[in-house]
Amino acid sequence: MNTAATTLPVIRLKSDRAPGHPWVWSAQLYKPEARLPPGTVVEVHDAKDRFVGRGFWNGHARIALRLLTNDVAEPIDAEWIAARIDRAVRLRRDWLQLDQTSDAWRVIHSEGDGLSGLIVDRYADILVIEYFAAGMWRFREAIHAALLTHFPGARLYWFAESHVQKQESFDCRSPDVPEAVAVHEHGLSFHAAPGSGHKTGFFADQRDNRRRFAELARGRRVLDLCCNAGGFAVHAMAAGAREAVGVDLDASVLDIARANATANNVAVTFEQSDIFDWVRAAVARGERYDAVILDPAKLTRDRSKVMDALKKYFAMNRMALDIIPPGGLLLTCSCTGLVSESEFLEMLRRVALNAGREIQVLQTSGAGADHPFRTDVPEGRYLKAVYCRVD
Repeated sequence: MNTAATTLPVIRLKSDRAPGHPWVWSAQLYKPEARLPPGTVVEVHDAKDRFVGRGFWNGHARIALRLLTNDVAEPIDAEWIAARIDRAVRLRRDWLQLDQTSDAWRVIHSEGDGLSGLIVDRYADILVIEYFAAGMWRFREAIHAALLTHFPGARLYWFAESHVQKQESFDCRSPDVPEAVAVHEHGLSFHAAPGSGHKTGFFADQRDNRRRFAELARGRRVLDLCCNAGGFAVHAMAAGAREAVGVDLDASVLDIARANATANNVAVTFEQSDIFDWVRAAVARGERYDAVILDPAKLTRDRSKVMDALKKYFAMNRMALDIIPPGGLLLTCSCTGLVSESEFLEMLRRVALNAGREIQVLQTSGAGADHPFRTDVPEGRYLKAVYCRVD
């Protein structure tokens, strides 16, 4: 259906200025008189009735409107979906040449690729599709067809988190969960497990940081806190670290971590524990690790809980300093998109002050280039990775 040629429902903004963000909240617009199904494609006008763009409307969701285009001649239809997906794949394959580095990479990064509410990750011959918006779910057939033109014969697995389905008012029926598959990055092999509850099955966003940390950790004693599937520890040992220990609370993911170490013929000790309990006990035994990675899961999705998240980051990083000797390396990460890099660095400043230690920032990084973010969507730059020398 050509939604540019067809009369679309009109949503009017309360302001005569175009929004500075593709997400528009309900307080910024007038709700339509007639009820529109969640995910309806609508035309957006400003307070002076001038065309602003087209996007997905959802009166039930926190994000009431997702702007997709400001081109009056551009319809939002299956062809538009296919063109955006084509652009996203060409970026990864032609510009970034990711096929030469890995068979695990992000194909579509939501707003970063102009497809708000859609994430797609590639793991070998499996494409994992995560839906965040009712509008994208309504276009699922077009999305799946377009992906298969670029990845012929790929197996598709799609899902949406239960809280997303509730907020966005759609019912995503997922197919059977595929078995874990081997993926490769920088010459190493890892298990990707779609449907395991750990994002889309593998943390491809840390691919470049795993390699960089491994380079800096050569000859060092490594501690991987919140290690998940052990990617940092495995990379470090393969690159010449002296010893590596990984700690995580999730026993099931540690089974995957051990399998990853075995697949790469490296020796890593993985232990199940709360990281605070583990570090306190290790410090009491007099242990020290001169290369530490701290990579906890997302701490909040709620803007009102950002300060609470920063307090937790403070506690974790302050604790990590107790086990790092002078001249040690700390790579500390945050994947909480609502916490900015400046806030994260300010937290580290307070940690250093509290500990009476000097934290020298060597480098700040984020997700790989297959996770692009738009300048008007800072939330897309969710991952912060800060490499520090601790004195």
